Amino acid sequence: MVLCVEKGNDGVPFIQLGSHQMRLDLEELNGKDKARAEDELKETPENVQEGLRHMKELVEADKELHVPHTDDAYLTKFLRPCRWNAEHAYKIMKKFYKFKVKHPKYGINITPHCVRHVFDHEVFRFMPSRANSGARVMIINVGTKWNPKEVKLEDMFRAVMVAIEIAMLEAKTQLGGVHVILDMAGLSLVHIYQFSPQLAKLILDWVQDCAPTRLKGIHVINQSFIFDVLYKMFKPFLGEKIKKCLYFHGDNRKTLIEKVGAEALTEYYGGTADIPEFPGSLFADMLFFYEKEFQEFNTYGYQTPDKEKADH
Repeated sequence: MVLCVEKGNDGVPFIQLGSHQMRLDLEELNGKDKARAEDELKETPENVQEGLRHMKELVEADKELHVPHTDDAYLTKFLRPCRWNAEHAYKIMKKFYKFKVKHPKYGINITPHCVRHVFDHEVFRFMPSRANSGARVMIINVGTKWNPKEVKLEDMFRAVMVAIEIAMLEAKTQLGGVHVILDMAGLSLVHIYQFSPQLAKLILDWVQDCAPTRLKGIHVINQSFIFDVLYKMFKPFLGEKIKKCLYFHGDNRKTLIEKVGAEALTEYYGGTADIPEFPGSLFADMLFFYEKEFQEFNTYGYQTPDKEKADH
């Protein structure tokens, strides 16, 4: 069977991978997910109505912030992960967009097309299956798959930003959150030399303070002694949010499965998901259908400062 991007009756592009479909889950919550949202996120009709009302007031009052403040679906992307607390959601929204302006090298004009090569080289991958908690599973191959001459570190960071924008679109991910697996197999000094303490801090500041997602776990696998050099660079900047969800598994697949779930992962990761291998370029092809949406997303936020004021 030749793998290709198809479109369902609902117009949503997908890739059929055995019994699994790689697609964006753009439907609203229903059934068990809706009940779970009420239980975990206080998502009652009253709280939703009040959260949206207050959020609209806060955003509309911010004359420097240009976003679709009357669009309930857009505001929900920030409110749901914040349990419908408008003050908290507005705070995250401001940090999310101010980061883009302060660091335009990483945050301005990011679309699936501009980081396509990151997906083509399979440095960054999505799993078509979800974790046992309903979380989206993302895999970053920091070693073997990563050739810094072909994929710059800044582009890897930009690809993460694209991935978070994707996650923000999915109601299931707004609820279930995200698990990130960092595969360190093949990590070398060539890779480590791409980092600096300043960049390590920048990345962690964004993950900890700006990303409007429920981070359920960061799982480091296949790390060797050389990983300690990289970890020492990041460790001083780890906040409590990251520390609580950071797991070091090495080659112990059992502990990884305990956190993520066997049905979400393939045999390589110790799971039971029957997902055939597929080229990263195919996932990039699927994301291309959302290029127009990303171009619109890039019009949101705060005005870009003059180049001499921007952090390059």
